[in-house]
Amino acid sequence: MKIRKITLSKYKRFQSLTIDLGDNPKRIVALVGPNGCGKSSVFDGMLFLNNAYGGIGNKGNKDFHYHSIEQNPSYDYRNVSIQFLEGDYYTIRSQKEIQGKENTIFSFRSPYRYNNNLKITISQAVSEIRLNNYGATFASDLDDKMEENYRRLQIKYNRFLHEQDCKPSEAKKHIIGELNNSIQACLDLYIVSLGDIEDGKGTLFFCKSDYSDKSFEFNVLSAGEKEVVDILLDLYLRKEEYDDTIFLIDEPELHINTSIQRKLLIEINKLIGENCQLWVATHSIGFLRALQDELKDECQIIEFKADTPWASSDQTLTPIQKNRNQWSRIFATALDDLTGLVSPKRIIYCEGKDKPGRSGEERGMDAQVYNNIFGEKYPDTLFISSGGNTELDQRSNIAIGYCSK
Repeated sequence: MKIRKITLSKYKRFQSLTIDLGDNPKRIVALVGPNGCGKSSVFDGMLFLNNAYGGIGNKGNKDFHYHSIEQNPSYDYRNVSIQFLEGDYYTIRSQKEIQGKENTIFSFRSPYRYNNNLKITISQAVSEIRLNNYGATFASDLDDKMEENYRRLQIKYNRFLHEQDCKPSEAKKHIIGELNNSIQACLDLYIVSLGDIEDGKGTLFFCKSDYSDKSFEFNVLSAGEKEVVDILLDLYLRKEEYDDTIFLIDEPELHINTSIQRKLLIEINKLIGENCQLWVATHSIGFLRALQDELKDECQIIEFKADTPWASSDQTLTPIQKNRNQWSRIFATALDDLTGLVSPKRIIYCEGKDKPGRSGEERGMDAQVYNNIFGEKYPDTLFISSGGNTELDQRSNIAIGYCSK
């Protein structure tokens, strides 16, 4: 299941916004732009329509003050339109209702994740995961999924242990093996024990490779480590029921350094089912690098520009062309004025005006044309002008010195 078009009318900051992914929407849709440009509002719009029929999370709905740009008391979900490849929202929901999985159309993670403490002392039942009735309801809500997901992991382990009548070590290896693979791909960390609620040790225990003989509980992990474990555990538990779902993840990079961000997005993509689509709102360098490199053929990028008059005019956004010029502008969101310091792997000198424009832009016709022609296939290559044809050889030492840096 994939979304191909969404339209928000007079919703939050938008007079009218349409995101059109075309007839061949990709598996990953990245909403990229600075803070406050409306990325989270797109997620809220999807949830506003969905929650009119069956709520996600347990934080409750919000009234027109939250959703209506005009503060209209009669404002409702009919101002949001979602078109999937397979039909409109109502068609999809009717099909899901037949399967009893109408609440799995969307899976949502807000940027405000609470996972600071995990110490369970009392066993209790949890509802079916397909009901999607815990965690955040909208982007402004606290997303406190960790405790309930720990309970679900314990249930999954105990069920397998009794159904297969196997050793605890075999059950543990089966249940947390795949999860550990994802965690270790991002961190020097792996789960060694699911703890024991009845013994007052209701938490996850971990080891690291440099002292594998000592284990420590979830609560002593760093904020970034907790974020990674929290996100991956939630996706792992949803794999079976959420196999035809739109996953919405708002700023998953919080508290996580750049190199881990890149690895995390790759693992998120692996854990999400083949028939699913991932929408992610981000301005993370690590996530952008994964989209530019490992996931380039699976993604579409929607750019939200800070100076766009969202509230006063109709706007239609389509995926950017992924050439070097576009990537430079996108990375400027994350790097600000440091963008120019990110060097290409390869520089090709061209004949043309050697002095840049007032803002540093390329003025040579040849270089501009080549950057446009080859920018998408070779985003790590930069064509630059360096004067007339007799001057290029004279500047070879400069080129070698520049490339070496």
